[in-house]
Amino acid sequence: MGALFAAAVGACGGGSGSARSAAPTMRAPTPVPGIREGVFSLGVASGDPLPDGVILWTRLAPEPTAGGGLPARDVEVDWQIARDERFADVVRGGTQLATASFAHSVHVDVRGLEPGRDYFYRFRAGDVLSPVGRTRTAAAAGTAGGRLSFALASCQDFQNGYWPAFDAIAADHPDLILHVGDYIYEYDPDSRFADRRHTTPETPGLNQLRTLADYRNRYGQYKSDPALQAAHLAAPWVVAWDDHEAENNYAGLVDESGDTGERHQDQAAFARQRAAAYQAYYEHMPIRAQLDPGSSDLRIYRRLTFGDLLTLNVLDTRQYRTPLPGAPADGIGAVSLGRDNTGGTMTGAQQEMWLVDGLRSSRSRWNVIAQQTMMAQLHGQLNAGEVLTNLDQADGYLPYRRRILSAVRDTGVSNPVVLAGDIHCAWVNDLRVDFDRPETPVIATEFVCTSISSQFFLISEDFVRENNARFNPHVRYFRGDRRGYTRVTVTDAEWRADMRVVDTIDERSAPTSTDQTWVVEAGTPGARKA
Repeated sequence: MGALFAAAVGACGGGSGSARSAAPTMRAPTPVPGIREGVFSLGVASGDPLPDGVILWTRLAPEPTAGGGLPARDVEVDWQIARDERFADVVRGGTQLATASFAHSVHVDVRGLEPGRDYFYRFRAGDVLSPVGRTRTAAAAGTAGGRLSFALASCQDFQNGYWPAFDAIAADHPDLILHVGDYIYEYDPDSRFADRRHTTPETPGLNQLRTLADYRNRYGQYKSDPALQAAHLAAPWVVAWDDHEAENNYAGLVDESGDTGERHQDQAAFARQRAAAYQAYYEHMPIRAQLDPGSSDLRIYRRLTFGDLLTLNVLDTRQYRTPLPGAPADGIGAVSLGRDNTGGTMTGAQQEMWLVDGLRSSRSRWNVIAQQTMMAQLHGQLNAGEVLTNLDQADGYLPYRRRILSAVRDTGVSNPVVLAGDIHCAWVNDLRVDFDRPETPVIATEFVCTSISSQFFLISEDFVRENNARFNPHVRYFRGDRRGYTRVTVTDAEWRADMRVVDTIDERSAPTSTDQTWVVEAGTPGARKA
């Protein structure tokens, strides 16, 4: 097995442990106490591609839902990245320390790669080899034209069903997978599938996770799923959290609206929970970030570019947002609450300024704002009562939304597109600065992916369609009865989005098909059905 790691040269490292430069011939494998087959039970992953680099990730966890199963000592992990899947042409390699304090996770920030090409990578702990993953670097700055394919995904409630959508994503062989939140869910065990019951937290009955051990075991359960592992093996990911990675509908340091009794926490207690949630997220994601252990803060908003073709602005609309106006228990409330929320924000002032500055300075052909919840207005009325909205979306922060969309319009940024998830159904929306004036110009298009498995919750499809016809004329496409993802292909000339749906999530394997395809032509705001 030592020959498999021969000829690894150079090294780059970073993240949770220190890295050591590799010699031209890698050290021979030797057994390490505690390291055994199954130590790579969570697979491997890559993410945040740059023209010259990428993050490589794994976590050593032979018992992923029971604390990991390793002794509380650090472990050296070897890694390689090559131009070919057989590792005959290794270009970088090294040794990374998987520290017990970070759940024996590994983040390697590999640099010195060639832009716009595929690579293959693997790890070794002791004498155990990991699976082989495929990754891809971004096109170099100044590279004109080209093509970028990616999958947009979100919301994978383990208890609600299986994940054939991830198998379909892996089969697409995309350049990138963009996940905009709800990678795990925090709820207590409760599933109609015997093999999909959540791990039991340290304090059952709260219907939420609290401790670092709680979150680690839950990630261990989710990341053990073979379909999710296949999608991570297939391509680099760009990830951002939404609420369920910590707690449903939290805002800043305010926990879920409507919590009472033992479930309710003051800001100091919730800060401790959020610190645990954020650390576990970092430990399990191929993300380029700097974690301060014990801190309830972790910056994950960032910007990635892909040649001159596309700039991707990845937002964090949870950590810095102000509380939901009116604090409704289910997030639903009067439209006026969002309109009057003049001090409200979903990003905080610093991130908002960062976004606007980036839009103003961008020279990319396409400019993407990836966020967690729907940007477009979504109003509805039940039984001739008051017109209501989901205040957890941008409708709860209307002055903030107008500032963002005004900046999109006023900066003149080329071909803006907004991406989102969260709502467990698929949408294509025209975006205007003022949705109450449908005669005003469309300035951008929004694509919202349906969920990987999380349940549709908007009463019924007919109810939504009827309310869209009455209140939401900017909605071009809606479907809520199927789970799936959105497949996107971008060229200089057009943005093409396939709304992908799976037949069922009641089985591990199920056919996946394209329901509709929507196209945005460069220079022409608004989507049309292909």
